[in-house]
Amino acid sequence: MGKKEKVSKVEIRSFSPTVNIIFNILIALFAISCVLPFFFVVMISLTEEHSLAELGYRFWPKEFSTAAYSYIFAGQMSSKIFRAFGVTIFVTVLGTVVNATMTSLYAYVISRSNFPFRRFFTVFALVTMLFTPGMVATYLIVSNMLYLKDTIWALILPMALGPFNILVMRTFFIKTVPDSIIESARIDGATELRIFTKIVLPLAVPGIATISLFAALGYWNDWFNALLYIQNDNLVPLQYLLMKIQSNLDFLAKNAGMGAQIQGGLAALPSESARMAIVVVSTLPIALTYPFFQKYFVGGLTIGGVKE
Repeated sequence: MGKKEKVSKVEIRSFSPTVNIIFNILIALFAISCVLPFFFVVMISLTEEHSLAELGYRFWPKEFSTAAYSYIFAGQMSSKIFRAFGVTIFVTVLGTVVNATMTSLYAYVISRSNFPFRRFFTVFALVTMLFTPGMVATYLIVSNMLYLKDTIWALILPMALGPFNILVMRTFFIKTVPDSIIESARIDGATELRIFTKIVLPLAVPGIATISLFAALGYWNDWFNALLYIQNDNLVPLQYLLMKIQSNLDFLAKNAGMGAQIQGGLAALPSESARMAIVVVSTLPIALTYPFFQKYFVGGLTIGGVKE
């Protein structure tokens, strides 16, 4: 047997301080570029309306005003906005719970090696991610077969299960929940439901937090399902209301000379600063939830990001 050589020095390769500074500056510039558009929107929402008309958009307003927020919370559109805001919060919370529950159950089953049909259901989920049925087929099923049109479930069920989240959670379960733990629980007499709720779910908190964040963002930003299925004004979500306001303002701006009725309608709709204030109000709540998920998000996305 050969004589072992003594290690006198361990060399750790790393970037030089100069390169580290350059990379830090580049990352800081990228972070600023991500925050800058939202800061710009906030500044526009706090700008006096006549100042916008005279000077245009500016990063630092010449005249500050909170009239846009007063218009939202106390003006003509306040009741519709608050109602749409409530619908969006309800859909986001309930939809996220439904999505996380269904995704976790589906992914856990196909992650277990003793499930005989796991390959079939894994391929089934993958195929639905690669090939979608199309808008017409989805509309006919939701409206004519499930009779969900003009109901709150039309905003929840079409997005209740996603193949990408299923594959992420499947890999997460394989990596973090070994079969030996499951077998030990079975030997002790635990049922499958008890194993899932008492053992698997506590170990899968980072993964569930990751897919919950994805689902919450999807539900919060969704307006297309409302466009297809919702005609009742009491069920309109916030994003769809913003889209209708934007469309109405664009139409009236292009047809400003159509008469007094159009001018009256234009006066009743939110102004430019009010539109930006609505964007701030609709964006800020979902942005504030990210720090609470951040410590789970990175770990869950890293472990579940490799599809096996």
